[in-house]
Amino acid sequence: MLVTFTTDAYADIIMFGDIALAMLQMMGHSKTVPGAILAADVPMALNRLRAAISAEKTSPSVENEDAEPMVSMADRALPLINLLTAAAEAECNVMWK
Repeated sequence: MLVTFTTDAYADIIMFGDIALAMLQMMGHSKTVPGAILAADVPMALNRLRAAISAEKTSPSVENEDAEPMVSMADRALPLINLLTAAAEAECNVMWK
């Protein structure tokens, strides 16, 4: 499954479903697709996502030498953080499907 995040203030962002659902949960929203965040609630969702990413960066990670390198959640979240930032500045709703 793919999830597409949209807003009038930024280009669409497409993510794998499991990552998108994890980020929705970090933002304090249910894992319901489709869904939306009203413009007034976007700054709070952005702050929650940033806080969750910061907390994850500080937690120790378990690495397996034989495994391929993993893309961190912080790197995966960057496009969504940029979308939320643009939406907050332009006071636009954010939707996902």
